[in-house]
Amino acid sequence: MSAAPLNLLGLPRQELESFFAGLNEKPYRAKQLMRWLYRDSVLNPAEMTDFSQSLRAALAEQAAFALPDATRVQYAKDGTIKWLISVGGGQDIETVYIPEASRGTLCVSSQVGCAMDCPFCATGRQGFNRNLSAAEIIGQVVVAQRSLAELGNGGRITNVVFMGMGEPLANFRELVPACNVLTDDLGFALSRRRVTVSTSGLVPQIYKLAKATNVALAISLHASNDELRNELVPINRRHPIAELLESCWDYAEATNARSITFEYIMLQDVNDSVADARDLARLLKGRPAKVNLIPYNPVEGIVYGRSTQAKIDAFRQILLDSKVMTVTRRPRGDDIDAACGQLAGRLDNKVRFPLGMKLSDKSAVNSVKLA
Repeated sequence: MSAAPLNLLGLPRQELESFFAGLNEKPYRAKQLMRWLYRDSVLNPAEMTDFSQSLRAALAEQAAFALPDATRVQYAKDGTIKWLISVGGGQDIETVYIPEASRGTLCVSSQVGCAMDCPFCATGRQGFNRNLSAAEIIGQVVVAQRSLAELGNGGRITNVVFMGMGEPLANFRELVPACNVLTDDLGFALSRRRVTVSTSGLVPQIYKLAKATNVALAISLHASNDELRNELVPINRRHPIAELLESCWDYAEATNARSITFEYIMLQDVNDSVADARDLARLLKGRPAKVNLIPYNPVEGIVYGRSTQAKIDAFRQILLDSKVMTVTRRPRGDDIDAACGQLAGRLDNKVRFPLGMKLSDKSAVNSVKLA
C-alpha cells in the first residue's frame, strides 16, 4: 500500500530540500517550488513550468498542495474581510484581513477553538478541538492572497498576526514552521517585525520561541494585577504577571526586539480605572514596551461592556505621561463579527482542559474526554 501524498504546503525550506532529495533532485528545487507556492500562488504541479515533465509527474503522485476550503466570505463596511474556512470534520475557523492605507494585516488562527477560557472572548467560550497544522496555518494566507488577487483592488498582505482563534504558543510545533515560511525570502518574505505571535502568557513557550525564531511578540495582558488577571486570563494562575514580564524582557533581549506589545482590552468598570492605568504604567515604565488599548467588542451572551471613550483617553494619557508608548486600536470589522475577541468559527467535539495541562502535549489532548 503506497504512502499518502505529503502536503508540501507550509513545510520550511529545509524540509522541502529533504523531500526533493528523496526524489533524487537537487536542493534548489525547493527554492523553485516555494516561489510557485507563495509568490505566484500556483498549487498545480502541471503549471510549474520550470520543472521537468517527470518531476511534475512525481509531484502529482507523491505530493499534495491541499488548501483549506473557504466556505463563506464576509465584507465589512470599513473594508475588512472575514473568511470562514473549513478544516474538516465539521470544524471551521475564521481568518480576517484588515486593510489600511500603508499596509494590509492578515489575522490568522492557530487552533480550532481555544482552551484558555478567557471570559470576554467568543473563541474562548467555545472550548477547544485541535491544533492546526502548519499547512492549515499557511493555507489561510494563501486563501486570502488568492482572494485579494481576484478582487483586483490592490489589496495585499504586508503583515501577519497570530491573533485569530486559538493560543499560538499552545501549538508551538506547528507555529514555528509557519513563521519560518512567512519570513523566508522565498516564502512570503515578510520582515520578522511584520509577523506577530500573540499569547495569553505561556511562559515556558515564550522562552522556547526566543530560541526558535525572532518574530514580534504580543502579550494579551488585560490587567495590571494578578487578582484581576486571574479572572480575565486564567492562565495567569499558573504564570503570574511578574513571571510573564520576566520572560518578555528576556525575549526582547534575545531577539533584539524594539518592544514587546501588550494588548489591553478596555472593559467598562472592570480594568479601566485611573488606579489600573497607574499600576500598568509602573509595570512597564522604562521597559521595551508598547501598549495597544483595545475598545471591547461586544459578543452575544457576554456581559462585559466597552469602556467609554473618555475613560480610554484618560487611561492612555496616564501611560503616555509615564513615557510608555501607547496607542488605541480602532475597532475594525465589528459589523461582521471580525473584530478582536469576536472570532468564533464552528466547533464540534470540544475538548475541555483542566487549567495547567500541557496544551502542546499531543498525548494530553488525546486523553481528554470530549465534552
